[in-house]
Amino acid sequence: MFLDKLENQLKQKQSLFIGEETAYRSAILIPLVQVDGKWHILFEVRSFTMRKQPGDISFPGGRIDIHDPSPIEAALRETYEELGVDPKTVHVIGQLSPFITSPSFVVYPIVGTVDYNQIVHSYNKDEVEEVFTVPVDWLLNYEPYMHKVSVQLMPSENFPYDKIANGKKYQWRPRAVEEWFYDYENYTIWGLTARILKHFIGLLKS
Repeated sequence: MFLDKLENQLKQKQSLFIGEETAYRSAILIPLVQVDGKWHILFEVRSFTMRKQPGDISFPGGRIDIHDPSPIEAALRETYEELGVDPKTVHVIGQLSPFITSPSFVVYPIVGTVDYNQIVHSYNKDEVEEVFTVPVDWLLNYEPYMHKVSVQLMPSENFPYDKIANGKKYQWRPRAVEEWFYDYENYTIWGLTARILKHFIGLLKS
């Protein structure tokens, strides 16, 4: 009886990873646009007045609200709020695998085509400083470079050392995070945006 019930439960649709339900869930759109007959990827420069990450280069997107039916709808809503693009005019091509930056933060990348002419005159100046595009052909031939950032775990002051082996002598292992960089003209794409971009370009090459 127990095993039968367990088997039925495991056959039900489950979250993509343990903790997905409580994680900070964000959705972004990788906007493919045509410029002079060539496919480009569009990027935003975040407004310098933004509280978080001012001046950083990113894809349009943001937190998935409770009212968003899916990550796709969230990405389209955010793209409308930031770039003024009517969701009905976006042709969604598909989704990439979710990018899990940590057990508490996950990004769902969506790929779609957008009318570039619609963006140039409509983006939200309060959130977006400027927009620019990078040719897909250039990205396919460019080799990004990488630097590692060491992250050291720091337990809280009231961490229950008495509950774990070796107590306060427990050796917390530092973790190395790979940060990738794309230099295009006067722009440098790095961080989460670069990691998603690298994965996407890798799919195009495969």
